Amino acid sequence: MELHEFFLLLAILLLGARLLSEAAARLGIPSVIGELAAGLILGPSLLGWVSVNETLEILAEIGIILLLFEVGMDTDVYRLAQAGAKPVVVAVAGFGLPFVFGAGVSLYGFGLPLIASLFIGGTLTATSIGITVRVLTELRRRSSDEAQIVIGAAVLDDILGVIALAFLYQFAVMGEITPAAIGRVSLYIVLFVVLAPVGAKIVAWVIDHYDRRSASPGLLVTMVVSLIMLFSYLAHLVGAPLILGGFAAGIAMGQRFQLSVAQRLGIPFTSALNRILAAAPALSERLEHQIRPLIHVFTPIFFVMVGVSLNLSAVDWGSAFVWQLGTVLLMIAFAGKWLAGYCIRETRLRQAVIGLSMVPRGEVGLIFTQVGLSNGILNAELYAALLIVIAFTTALPPFVLKWIYAKWGHDIGLAMDSTTR
Repeated sequence: MELHEFFLLLAILLLGARLLSEAAARLGIPSVIGELAAGLILGPSLLGWVSVNETLEILAEIGIILLLFEVGMDTDVYRLAQAGAKPVVVAVAGFGLPFVFGAGVSLYGFGLPLIASLFIGGTLTATSIGITVRVLTELRRRSSDEAQIVIGAAVLDDILGVIALAFLYQFAVMGEITPAAIGRVSLYIVLFVVLAPVGAKIVAWVIDHYDRRSASPGLLVTMVVSLIMLFSYLAHLVGAPLILGGFAAGIAMGQRFQLSVAQRLGIPFTSALNRILAAAPALSERLEHQIRPLIHVFTPIFFVMVGVSLNLSAVDWGSAFVWQLGTVLLMIAFAGKWLAGYCIRETRLRQAVIGLSMVPRGEVGLIFTQVGLSNGILNAELYAALLIVIAFTTALPPFVLKWIYAKWGHDIGLAMDSTTR
C-alpha cells in the first residue's frame, strides 16, 4: 500500500469510529459497540475497505497499551489488595470452567481431535479487559468495588491465557509439554507484575525531577510514553502480555500508588524509596491532562480493528455443524464466566455484574483462533463457529451491563459484603 493510501485509510478508520461511537452514545448504546460496528462495516465482513495489516495492528496495540496505562493510573492498588483472593477466585473459575467444558464438549460431544478441542477450550477462557473497562468507564463505574475485582481478575485472566497459549502451542508443535518451561514463564510473569510498578515509580520520580526543570515543552509525555513502551517490551521479554507493561507503568504513575499504599501493604522500603513513592501527586495530574488526548486517538483504532478481525463473511452461515457447535460453545462461554462471579462472597447483583464483565472475548479470543488456524489446528468450520462465539460474547455483555446498572445501579452502589464493612 502506498503511503498516501494508508493515510486515507487511517482517516476513514478514525472518522468511522468517531461517527459510529457518537451515534451509539446518542442512542443510549455503549460507544464501544459503535467502534466495533465501524470495524465490521469497514472490514471484510461488509465493505472490505479495511483489512488486517501489520501497521494497523501496531497502532491498535499501541491503543490497548495506552488504555491499560490509563486503567493502571486509575486503579487503587490498596483497594485491589483489600479485595484479597476475590480477583484470583474469579479469574481461576472464569478460566477453568469454560476451558474444561469447552474442551470436553468439543472432544466428547462433537468428536473433535484432542488438540483442536484444547484450543477451543483455550479460546473460551479469554477476557477482553479493554472492552470491559470501556463499558465500566462509560457507566461511570470504573472506580467501584466490583470494577476493582473485575480489573484484577481480567489482568490475571490475561496472564493465565498467555500461559495456556504457550502450553497449547508447545503441545501442538512438539507433541509434549515441558513443565519446566511453563513454570519458568509463570515465575517471570509474577516477578514482573510485582516489581515493575516499583521500578516504574522510581523512573517516574526521575522524570518528574527533570520535567520541572525542562526548558522545552513535551518532555513529560515523551518520557512517559517511552516508559510505557519500554515496560511493554520488558513484559514481552519475560513472556507476559504486552498490555501488562502499560498497566504496570500506569499503576506507578497514578496518585494512589504512594507511600500510604506501601505502608498499608506492609512493604519495607528505605527512607529514600519512601520519599520517591510519596512524591508528586501533581505529576499524575499533569500527566493525565497531557496524555489523555493521545489515548482518545489511539484507543478507537484498537476497537475498530477488533471488528475488522471478525471476518463474518468467512462464516458458512448455512452449515448446521457450525451453528450447532457455535451455539453450544456460546452457552458455555457465557455461563462459564457468569458463574465465576458467583464463586465469591458478594451480593447477587454484584456477582452478576462481575461475571458479565468477564464475558467479552474480543481480541484475546481472536489471538487463540488465529494461532489455531494458522497452524492447521482449527479448520474453516471450527474457526467460523468460534467467530460466532467471539462476536456475540463481545457485543452482548455491554447491553446487559448497561441494563443492570440502569435498573439496579443504586442497589449495587450501596451493596457491601460483610467481609469489607
